[in-house]
Amino acid sequence: MKNKGHLIVAVDKGSIAEELGIEPGSKLIAVNDTIIEDVFDYRYLSQDENIVLTVIDTNGEEWDYDIEKDYGEEVGLVFEGGLMSDYHHCCNKCVFCFIDQLPPGMRKTLYFKDDDARLSFLQGNYITLTNMSDKDIERICFYKLSPINISIHTLNKELRVKMLNNKKAGEALRHIRTLVDAGIEINGQIVLCKGYNDGAELDYTLEHLEDYMPGLKSLSIVPIGITKYREGLAPIEPFTGEECGQIITQIDKYRKYYREKYGTALVYASDEFYLNSGTPIPPAEEYEGFPQIENGVGMTRSLIDEFNEAFEEFNKNPDSANRLMKCKFTFVTGKAIENTLRNLVSQITEKYPFCQTEVVGIRNDFFGEKITVAGLVTAQDIIKQLKDRDNGDFLVLPTCMLRAGEDVFLDDLKISDIETTLQKNVRIVKSNGVSLINVLCTDYVPIHEREVPYEQADSGDSRQA
Repeated sequence: MKNKGHLIVAVDKGSIAEELGIEPGSKLIAVNDTIIEDVFDYRYLSQDENIVLTVIDTNGEEWDYDIEKDYGEEVGLVFEGGLMSDYHHCCNKCVFCFIDQLPPGMRKTLYFKDDDARLSFLQGNYITLTNMSDKDIERICFYKLSPINISIHTLNKELRVKMLNNKKAGEALRHIRTLVDAGIEINGQIVLCKGYNDGAELDYTLEHLEDYMPGLKSLSIVPIGITKYREGLAPIEPFTGEECGQIITQIDKYRKYYREKYGTALVYASDEFYLNSGTPIPPAEEYEGFPQIENGVGMTRSLIDEFNEAFEEFNKNPDSANRLMKCKFTFVTGKAIENTLRNLVSQITEKYPFCQTEVVGIRNDFFGEKITVAGLVTAQDIIKQLKDRDNGDFLVLPTCMLRAGEDVFLDDLKISDIETTLQKNVRIVKSNGVSLINVLCTDYVPIHEREVPYEQADSGDSRQA
């Protein structure tokens, strides 16, 4: 066989693979005599009740393992690289690309641009379709990989070519039709850029979304993130608060249309439009199950409702006052959510004055003040802006500021750097209502003592949402 195989780096304890004696360092070649290209082939072919694994062991000998198991039962092999192949690099030069706006000198992984359909299915990443061949689309349809998240941006083909700086960008939209005809569900995204795909162009796109119904399940509209590192890039201005409000009104017209005709509002504005314009956050029912919450759509509403429900339940427990610590906590967040978070946690202090809470929104000097989300706040900005103030007894930081599974910020500083410099203990909190209360309690479990240290909504180094 020409295939060099996929390196097995670990074998799960108690698994079928361990019982068979397959060892780390071996290589998987094929399943049922079919050469494995990547994780999709492996997952699809290994589901059956009767399979044959072709493996080259650590001595270079080839073995066939005939396995009988329950349908869908995992074999227990862990491979080098989650995709079992190289990641597909983005071939676009988008006018709104956040990675192109990063400062120099950051860790290399932050500069990698992926545009990989496999990550769309496995991790929820968005793809542009520009580097996908007909064969790639056929594989998605064959394996029924659904849903797929697609960065649409505009349905005007010529404008899409301009925005993505890729001559294939307009023609690539044809793949959407192929996918929905094959029964693949689509979640779409528009990064809205002032002077490009807003205004009349946004109307055009939202009108023509109907061409993909009912296969298109949701579409989020998020504003471009603009850092101070745009030298040499296309000049783009952020939307003003008034313009954000106008965009919400524009989107609402189409939400009404799609809800009346298809039973779903389909189109969702990200939280930033509401927060920047001062428009009230819609009630939960307007988000229809929050299909785009990982893209910054409905996070604020979810947080508010979760907190209010959790705080109501907390107050019903007669022992609640004894759980809360008698000290001062400073919640650290981004400017966008600062006032919302303050309104929530202040309820705790009002009810239990001995447990004091303060919220500090960190100005983003690292990327520029136009970046206001908590997930892009760096440790050095936290240290600089908190070092000369009274921060109470504990600092509370959200998990979204940290790299997934680690205690590292975007600037490569760690939680310990903040604790050492500011001489304050740091508590890490998930962005949900229950966690906002539990982090203030005596039975809070420090991150280094948890079985799963960091529970994060985001993955990898993508923290814009």
